Amino acid sequence: MSAHEPPPPSLSEADDVQAVEQLHQAFRRITVELEKAIVGQQQVIEELLIAMFARGHALLVGVPGLAKTLMIRSLADALSLKFNRIQFTPDLMPSDITGTEVIQEDKVTGTRAFKFLKGPIFANVLLADEINRTPPKTQAALLEAMQEHQVTVGGDRHRLEEPFFVLATQNPIEQEGTYPLPEAQLDRFMFNIFVDYPDEDDELEIVRRTTAEYAPQIQPTLSGTEILALQRIVRRVPVAEHVARYALRLTRLTRREKQPAPDFVNEYVSWGAGPRASQYLVLGAKARAVLHGRLAATCEDVRAVAAPVLRHRIMTNFNAEAEGIKPDDIVRRLIELIPTDEEAQSTRGKLPELFRSADAG
Repeated sequence: MSAHEPPPPSLSEADDVQAVEQLHQAFRRITVELEKAIVGQQQVIEELLIAMFARGHALLVGVPGLAKTLMIRSLADALSLKFNRIQFTPDLMPSDITGTEVIQEDKVTGTRAFKFLKGPIFANVLLADEINRTPPKTQAALLEAMQEHQVTVGGDRHRLEEPFFVLATQNPIEQEGTYPLPEAQLDRFMFNIFVDYPDEDDELEIVRRTTAEYAPQIQPTLSGTEILALQRIVRRVPVAEHVARYALRLTRLTRREKQPAPDFVNEYVSWGAGPRASQYLVLGAKARAVLHGRLAATCEDVRAVAAPVLRHRIMTNFNAEAEGIKPDDIVRRLIELIPTDEEAQSTRGKLPELFRSADAG
């Protein structure tokens, strides 16, 4: 939403309960369908759905073999959306993603004209598999599509079909021969979702399913039109001022410039999160609230989405690397430090002294 567009209307008393219940039931149905193919990973599934219903893109980071690709494909099946997968490689060209223009001859008239052949990006759900294995110019081909939901080829703009989501995967271990995503492209992803190893019981169930004649049948639960309507519901969810200020403070206290910051931020952070982080914290909190059947977002919803929103927007320095401090550690300490009650938020963005005293203690 641009600065010139009016905000969407808030939920009215007549339709708020019905609208939120509709999205809550959709969340439950989708979760049930995904459990047919995916064992465990409930938090990852929830974060994926939060991003999608908030109109955001997601980056999934995890070692090979954790069913990231299967999870995304199953999600597209459960949502009855067109799915395409791009396996990113060092020789992949931008036109391999967006499409290209070719000359075609009309056999009747003999005239020749350019015709645009759509690339795999023309889908509702695009899986960009191992996105860090392709050169920057090909990675950049996704930028316009992710932000503007269109591609430009030969001077002509081609709109992408709505809804449109880019779900990218990345291997955090093997970095040799890879091309790290630039900060400008990382910032386009609403969430950076960490996919961890399953626990022992879940891994046993995975082994049982994958070594037997088990073929899950994912039933579609929502259409593209219904998803667009539910996305509009998320935008209409109200957020109290103290909740919005809590999200704003989480973002602003990751920055060292122009304002006081906690000591651990000054010591371990080189660059903090930008304004898009605040926007996504609020949108993620709204989506999480309605997925769980609540009519308004709370500070707890903001805290629940803080790590996937901020972990790829906080740039740590050499001191952090030397001591093994990760962006998630910075986020966790900020969550422990910042009060959530409305009275404590009345300082209007100023840094209370308790931040430094608590950190020092």
